[in-house]
Amino acid sequence: MTLEEIGSRAKAVSRTLNNLGSREKNIGLEEAARALLEGEDEILAANQADYEKAESSGMSKGMLDRLALNPGRIQSMADGLLKVAALDDPVGEVISMKLRPNGLKIGQKRVPLGVIAMIYEARPNVTADAFGLCFKSGNAVILKGGSDAIESNKAIAKWLRTGLTRAGLPEDALQLIEDTSRETTKELMRLNRYVDVLIPRGGAGLIRSVVENSTVPVIETGTGNCHIFVDETADFNMALDIIYNAKTQRIGVCNACESLIVHRKIADQFLPLLKKRLAEKEVEVRADEAARAVVPEFTPATEEDWGTEYLDYILSLKIVDSVEEAIEHINKYNTGHSESIITSDYFNAQKFLDEVDAAAVYVNASTRFTDGEEFGFGAEIGISTQKLHARGPMGLKELTTTKYIIYGDGQIR
Repeated sequence: MTLEEIGSRAKAVSRTLNNLGSREKNIGLEEAARALLEGEDEILAANQADYEKAESSGMSKGMLDRLALNPGRIQSMADGLLKVAALDDPVGEVISMKLRPNGLKIGQKRVPLGVIAMIYEARPNVTADAFGLCFKSGNAVILKGGSDAIESNKAIAKWLRTGLTRAGLPEDALQLIEDTSRETTKELMRLNRYVDVLIPRGGAGLIRSVVENSTVPVIETGTGNCHIFVDETADFNMALDIIYNAKTQRIGVCNACESLIVHRKIADQFLPLLKKRLAEKEVEVRADEAARAVVPEFTPATEEDWGTEYLDYILSLKIVDSVEEAIEHINKYNTGHSESIITSDYFNAQKFLDEVDAAAVYVNASTRFTDGEEFGFGAEIGISTQKLHARGPMGLKELTTTKYIIYGDGQIR
């Protein structure tokens, strides 16, 4: 099919989805989850082909981790669909109703966005997550994954559509664009006749290209240059555990810690402990001169390091004299994603929460929690790092808009 045909089908089916009840949508999600598990062998075989091709082409460890599927990850994808099914349906919710002096009752009601398109890189789990959230919120979805995961995405989409068919629901609620060319990507960015919202999910280059070239409204999801600031009152054991988790649990995710800031008053005691802990995963620390004066083995940092999302076993490190300096550094170099302070000082914690400009700001916790499932959304379609119309993990409500509903009894103006 041409993109014009895909868009036309999506627009048509979006009108059907708009009128589906919660029970019908939940049955569709449950059948899709069953179908995913039924198709596990085919999905894993397709993923293995993608993985071997990517590995031979030199894909980084972080990106390979994003690409790889196993039975546990397929089970998690299916479980994610069931969790979304169990969530309250936002569509149809009347969020306000006021009586005007002229007798009109004016309210706002949640409705689907319509047709959502996604462009994303080598993350096949996004295929299932995006479908689940879009379907439950009454939206048709057009997906365009990267060439590195095309076989995986085709297999996953096939079984999700099989589940919808078994539930007696339109399989075109999910359409996957199988042409991975750049020309098709550019054409999708201009499909505003049919597509209501475009969501890019991937690296900085992809997101920049979509933002600069799309004629479809874009929700910008983030690259993650996430910081952790270890304040002078921090509990060292807590700080080491949080940094280790945020940096090394999964290096190829946008909520991993990429940049570390340490208060000068504790540098002499804390940095040798940090070096020892990060050595367990052979993390390279790129540090400023003050940090290297304490641990000479650290690699010298450059200006570029302060703003880099490594997606690798690399961490930048800067020494500061105050919480104010830490906040200033973060607001200069961050990407608006997730930032954390480790501290026992209530006032510094509150200052950090108030003044750091990011979608998610933590006190004494890992940045790895910026995730739709961890926030109770079942899954997420992306982490929005912009301020309109959504910010942070995007769940069901973020995939709806509102319309005004007005009740009268003959009023004229």
